[in-house]
Amino acid sequence: MQSNHIETIEDQDLVLRSQEGDLDAFNLLVERYQRLAYNVALRMVGDGATAEDVTQDAFVSAYRAIGGFRGGSFKAWLLRIVTNSCRDRFRAARRARTLSLDEMLLNSPTFSPVNGSESPEEYALRRELGRVLSEGLTRLPEEQRLVVTLSDVQGLSYEEIAEVACCSLGTVKSRLNRGRARLRDFMMQRQELLPTQYRLDK
Repeated sequence: MQSNHIETIEDQDLVLRSQEGDLDAFNLLVERYQRLAYNVALRMVGDGATAEDVTQDAFVSAYRAIGGFRGGSFKAWLLRIVTNSCRDRFRAARRARTLSLDEMLLNSPTFSPVNGSESPEEYALRRELGRVLSEGLTRLPEEQRLVVTLSDVQGLSYEEIAEVACCSLGTVKSRLNRGRARLRDFMMQRQELLPTQYRLDK
């Protein structure tokens, strides 16, 4: 709890310096949140190269708009810009999304190798499970995909998600419940990839 408070104070200091034109301070914010922003963008757009472009555009937009930041969570403010950049891409392209699955798995702490003790078969199964989970995420409606990604993958609080998604706490919880239910149904249709304890046909 204390470390989060310290980090928030550091964010506020860097934001203030950035608002005064200190580019080095803003670059420190970029370094701190670049991976988070990229991971959120990746799960929203489903393609690594597009996610990189979205992340870069978002930080450019954030730098231009930093003077208008009026306090609160910088992380939530930034992720709202990332989300809006993703939506801009959706509106501009409206094309079929392709999954850059290898890149998604390698960049996701959720799906990366845990240790070297698992067998090749276990590793292959976990990779396939991660691939199917990623595919399931991309099939969720945009609003549900956002809240599931922010909550279950990135670990943001309901309050932070509400700020990013510009909606109420009740709406966050409703979208999260519906998104998780859809993802659960998607995975139940692929039970052969689930750990034994989660299968219904035991």
